[in-house]
Amino acid sequence: MANKQDSLSWLADLNDQQRSAVTHGDGPLLVVAGAGTGKTKTLAYRVAYLIAQGIDPSRILLLTFTRRASQEMLRRASAIIATGATNATGRVWGGTFHAISNRLLRTHHKAAGLRQDFTVMDQGDAEDLMNLIRHDLGLHKAEKRFPRKRTCLSIHSRCINSSENLDSVLQSEYPWCLEWKSEFREIFKRYVSRKQKTNVLDFDDLLLYWLHLLSDPRMAAELSGQFDYILVDEYQDTNKLQAGILRGMCTAHNNIMVVGDDAQSIYRFRGATVRNMLDFPEQFSGTRIITLEQNYRSVSPILDTANSLIAEASDQYSKELWSDRRSQQMPKLITCKDEAEQDEFVVERVLQHYEEGIPLRRQAVLFRTSYLSASLELELTRRNIPYHKYGGLRFMEAAHVKDLISILRLLENPRDELAWFRVLQLMDGIGPGTAARILEHVIENNCDPRSVSSFNGPPAARDELKDFCAMVEDVAPMGVNEPAIQLERIRKFYDKLLKKTYDNPYARERDLVGLEQIASGYKSRRKFLVDLQLDPPTSTSDLAGPPVKDEDYLILSTIHSAKGGEWDAVFLIHATDGFIPSDMAAGSPEELEEERRLAYVALTRARDFLYVSRPLRYYHRWYGLTNGHDYMQLCRYFTRNVLPTMETLNLTQPERRDRYDDESFQEPPMDISERIRQMWDEGEIPL
Repeated sequence: MANKQDSLSWLADLNDQQRSAVTHGDGPLLVVAGAGTGKTKTLAYRVAYLIAQGIDPSRILLLTFTRRASQEMLRRASAIIATGATNATGRVWGGTFHAISNRLLRTHHKAAGLRQDFTVMDQGDAEDLMNLIRHDLGLHKAEKRFPRKRTCLSIHSRCINSSENLDSVLQSEYPWCLEWKSEFREIFKRYVSRKQKTNVLDFDDLLLYWLHLLSDPRMAAELSGQFDYILVDEYQDTNKLQAGILRGMCTAHNNIMVVGDDAQSIYRFRGATVRNMLDFPEQFSGTRIITLEQNYRSVSPILDTANSLIAEASDQYSKELWSDRRSQQMPKLITCKDEAEQDEFVVERVLQHYEEGIPLRRQAVLFRTSYLSASLELELTRRNIPYHKYGGLRFMEAAHVKDLISILRLLENPRDELAWFRVLQLMDGIGPGTAARILEHVIENNCDPRSVSSFNGPPAARDELKDFCAMVEDVAPMGVNEPAIQLERIRKFYDKLLKKTYDNPYARERDLVGLEQIASGYKSRRKFLVDLQLDPPTSTSDLAGPPVKDEDYLILSTIHSAKGGEWDAVFLIHATDGFIPSDMAAGSPEELEEERRLAYVALTRARDFLYVSRPLRYYHRWYGLTNGHDYMQLCRYFTRNVLPTMETLNLTQPERRDRYDDESFQEPPMDISERIRQMWDEGEIPL
């Protein structure tokens, strides 16, 4: 017994609340983990504890929202437990909801009514498929402008993830689209049919198929019976579909531990609902609740402000964050005359902190919406201060990257219509009609991509089609193995298309080399494609720029993109009503509460210094007889209960009083009337 206790000596690294969560026995457990309270550490130690207790690692399911989060937790767990830990944690089923679903559906594809070689579309491909159907129905020629492809996909996705019918979603979220209800219904029917015909799933399908598998009692018993313990990270960000999946996965047992912070639920626009966390004890009877309140990130004055702001939320788990990190530096609320003065303040204070030893990359400027940083970016450029902005183009959304991945996808699944259309239309003389005929030809020839060689293509494309077939001949013998070598050969074919299709091909080539390097870590083409689609890299070499010895840059980020991050100094700019809360997200009490949580997330990113700024005046284009500017009110969440926790600083200069209103001002005696009379006597008008 003593030896076993010694082997668990690492539990001493935890505080009392963390230790209670880690050593919890069987049954449902809800861990309410406030910002910066060590939720990742708690989950990693929980995995290590279960393995140390003799639980088979392959019977532990760890669900996260990014692959990197899962890998980090398992890496920490490996470092905690004894010899062989790496092998042990390597057998844990860890990954995102979508990645785990993909893995399960590959195994149970027959029960799901799928072919095992199905491929997964990213959002851009799903939008393109919506657009094809939209055109097939002639809606692009409608007398009134029909909603664009992105809106169509958003409505479809919202219905799936919120488990609400089309009528309800249109009424509550897209009222301007109500007149097109019947057209949407037809588009979505054809969208589903087209995906099934071409053996393709979108992201939502991965969850939907998993949920439907669990609706069968025998499959629910089999799938849930694979695991003894289920652990879920960021539970406040789950949607109704994911909550339903978790209930189904607990058919064989009730050993589920979810960790999250209801005060950081900010993804309602993706279908996430804070109700999953608030209602967890009702959905899983016998739930034990443990609250983590000791914050290891921020100094106590910052927590005082954050606690005061979130305390006014209407429905929440009560918690009071505290920290051993003391400071006399209170968060600052800065009132500026206009955006220019706000930009000047931010830049000056960033440089001041830099001179005091805080690198630029340890400082962040946060804002509600991407365009709000526009004037600041100009000022940073003028002052030659490097910065990186987050919330922009993702790596997998870059056109040249999508081209290369499409070639891999059609090799993996020759029925993948969108992949064929994308690749073929890169070639001279091939449009949608010819691409469709080529795809039909391939399908008639047992879905063999090499059969393109027997298609009588347009003269302009014959050389490129010949090169394509030669590439397929070289890659085909490799099967599904060695994706890096396949990409190297594909790039030789694609190089000519890249240079004739895109500007700045050499910068784009660096992205493709990077893609090859990523592929070198994979033995399976399918695994490589799945990981890229479900958890893609977030930046391109264009974004990062050429590396330099002492590279440093200021972080600019939307609040949504900043979630999970932390910086020594944080600047929250544009803290005015209309921006926080956004006037586009203030239509219901639920939306206003989420905007409050968004402000809370921004405040709790700061370690040592927190600045909240708001311009009084916003200038805009001249319209008619308007005065060219608007005055804005302070963000409503900084109430009379919050303001005493902050130091206020007013940078605005009082309007200069007219000197004639000043009683001390003495007018010089002048008789202007007499002067005017005399000017006619003198015969001239003095100017």
